[in-house]
Amino acid sequence: MPHKMSGARFLAETFHGYGVTHVFFVEAILRRTLMELESLGVRRVLTHSEKAAAYMADGYARAGRKPGVCMAQAVGAANLASGLQEPLLGRSPVIALTGRAALQAQHRHAYQEVPHAPLFTAVTKSSVEVTALEQLPRLLRQAFRDATSGMPGPAHLDLLGHQAQAIENPEAELELLVEPAHARIPAYRPAPELEAVRQAAAALARAERPVIVAGGGVTTSSAGAEVVALAERLQIPVATSLNGKESLLETHPLNVGLVGRYSRWCANRVVSEADLVCYIGSSTGEMVTNAWTVPCPGTPTIQINIDPTELGRSYPAAVGLGGDAKTALQMLLRELPARSASAWTARAQQYVADWRMELEPFRTSDAIPIRPERLCKEVTDCLPSNAILVADTGYSAIWSSTMISLTHPDQRYLRCAGSLGWGFPGSLGAKCACPDRPVVCLTGDGGFWYHLSELETARRCGIHTVTLVNNNEALGQCSGALRKMYTNRPGRSEDLWSFSSVSFSRIAEEMGCLGIRVERPDEIAPAIRRALAADRPAVVEVMTDVNCPAPEPWTP
Repeated sequence: MPHKMSGARFLAETFHGYGVTHVFFVEAILRRTLMELESLGVRRVLTHSEKAAAYMADGYARAGRKPGVCMAQAVGAANLASGLQEPLLGRSPVIALTGRAALQAQHRHAYQEVPHAPLFTAVTKSSVEVTALEQLPRLLRQAFRDATSGMPGPAHLDLLGHQAQAIENPEAELELLVEPAHARIPAYRPAPELEAVRQAAAALARAERPVIVAGGGVTTSSAGAEVVALAERLQIPVATSLNGKESLLETHPLNVGLVGRYSRWCANRVVSEADLVCYIGSSTGEMVTNAWTVPCPGTPTIQINIDPTELGRSYPAAVGLGGDAKTALQMLLRELPARSASAWTARAQQYVADWRMELEPFRTSDAIPIRPERLCKEVTDCLPSNAILVADTGYSAIWSSTMISLTHPDQRYLRCAGSLGWGFPGSLGAKCACPDRPVVCLTGDGGFWYHLSELETARRCGIHTVTLVNNNEALGQCSGALRKMYTNRPGRSEDLWSFSSVSFSRIAEEMGCLGIRVERPDEIAPAIRRALAADRPAVVEVMTDVNCPAPEPWTP
């Protein structure tokens, strides 16, 4: 039933109705809406940059598996758009709101104004203009539908008025309608065709060396139990993508680890030797296939994906199942009889054992500066059973995904989809979505520099995370290649990859957070435990060796 209310009240009540508990913003935008949100108990998190606001909303959405909200005024729209690349690539439901110049000021060089449509089209599932309050109920509801339906992703509303005042200030007869299905992901669980399921079951039964690759769709769909059930029913190995790392425990005997570019060599070996690869909730993009070399082109595949346009995109699929991962796996399990472990199962497990044996001397190393492998071991040992581990991209993603083990069913793993610097603000958003769970972020000094100012945000807003900074005073992933370029050439490669020596622990203390500097391996665990017990945001900088590169991915 329509009621007369302001646009500000309508926005606030809609967000509250969809279960939004926090919004992330940079002044000045939707000021009256922010006041109304306070009256409804929704926390307003003022950030130091629009990009950080988008990253926090993204971390919130991924951890909570529900829409996250970020907003910025007209001049900040371009910065907010750049931050939306991450939830687009990470398949995350983020609602972005921006203001834009009044109609009479458009197309005549209004102060601080650039066209918004080209900025947002490339980084959202939908981007629409709202020019009248009467449009708001329909378009805001559709934004939630777009963000949560099918493959999740960002949706954008461009509201009239530099601060969106032309939409939030007027009053009108407005109907508040909340669709509960779109307050979460997945919004719907479409089922694949039964005949396709039976074809997939027959292909798996025929294969001698099948392997499962579990992707982020497994995480989104909460289908980890079904992945484990399928693997155990058939006694076949499971590799995971970065986003699918939490699909099954690292201690499970069928888990061969991360596959692709950021990977364990044992996983790449297993997938490359398979005669059938079953992708569940995973694309077949560059990262998970190591630039389309693992598996080799021509390898038969089964693909289960909620987005039918992904089926057969890079590997012409033997069978394509368009549907929700959990639903599809439940159907598939009904069609498959159990089978015993085979020589293929044993071979995969031997590869994993060999990989672990090779890694062990580095994990237990007492070297100073500290080896990153030792840091990963200590994190594994200290990570609480219900923790959310958040990782930046680059070396932080490689080290954390391949060498930090998830050993408890309630542990979760969120990783940056590609934008260096996402990890720290992303972890703040994750903590807002899951305030009762420990949130631990692993980033490097190169990534931490991006949004260091958000330490003040964390302290001011009481967002108590633990940030582990793998501090080698450099862009470690880049240093090796750049030094190699200078092998027979005079000059300073260091100018391209090294940073000044700065104490992040002292900066953290200056901002009211806990700061701990670790220089010896035996100091890591006590520092992490102290940080987890702190009553404020904590930064633990671990001084590591820049001359310890991550392993190159195994390629056939």
